[in-house]
Amino acid sequence: MAAFRATGLITLTTDFGLREPFVGIMKGVMLAHAADLRFVDMAHEVSAFQPIEAGFWLSRALRYFPAGTLHVAVVDPGVGTPRDLVVALSGDQALLAPDNGLLAPLAARGKIDRIIRVENTRLVKFGVSDVSATFHGRDIFAPLAAAIASNRCSPLDLGSEVSALNSAGWPSTHARADGGIEGVIVAVDRFGNLISNIDAPSVVALAQPTALIGGMLLPLRRTYGDAGAGEYLGLINSFEVLEVARARGNAAQGLNLGVGAPISAVPGGATAQFRRS
Repeated sequence: MAAFRATGLITLTTDFGLREPFVGIMKGVMLAHAADLRFVDMAHEVSAFQPIEAGFWLSRALRYFPAGTLHVAVVDPGVGTPRDLVVALSGDQALLAPDNGLLAPLAARGKIDRIIRVENTRLVKFGVSDVSATFHGRDIFAPLAAAIASNRCSPLDLGSEVSALNSAGWPSTHARADGGIEGVIVAVDRFGNLISNIDAPSVVALAQPTALIGGMLLPLRRTYGDAGAGEYLGLINSFEVLEVARARGNAAQGLNLGVGAPISAVPGGATAQFRRS
């Protein structure tokens, strides 16, 4: 396991959006504690109150960041309640997040090496005071992130190591009687692509792999342009999971499906049924 040593780079993943000043205020607090920090806005349009969706994106994004990156994720419908905060170490990177299932997608991939549960009694030492009941991103996450990213503290200074995370909400995949695999849609991107939790190796191992969703059988294509405008297709996307898309259109709207919809990868090669509604 590689050691984590912060380099001052912080990514931010939230459901705050950018219309209000929440993200900007978090950055201001962090810069007030450590003026040399650098930020990458990973995503701020995560569906409101959906930590699992945020966790999926993070679990697929970490590989593209350099050693020493701290990822801060605030999708936290339990803000102000007794839910815990954790720092998770993943190789030579770290993540600061609420323990509400957000990190479950990363844990399911075996990508978490150590977990430190933040202890409230240690917060004052690292600049946390006057905590509101509704904006922990500003009052707790930001000062802690600044302390970690500037190497003023180690994650181990924040609490005790624990062995498990809250995995509530993260769906597992299941084998089907026909040799396929069943999963669910875990995210919908801005193009309306329906993104599943079924990993590429499980799909490509099938003979003539086919996506089954909403009563439709869709043969896998290599890319979006391999289908005619308005047609639905399955493919392995750039995050190496099964996705259902609509060429030059919005699959989620056209199929009236979203997060939680069942999807399967099945063997066969049956003729696809296309809708153009």
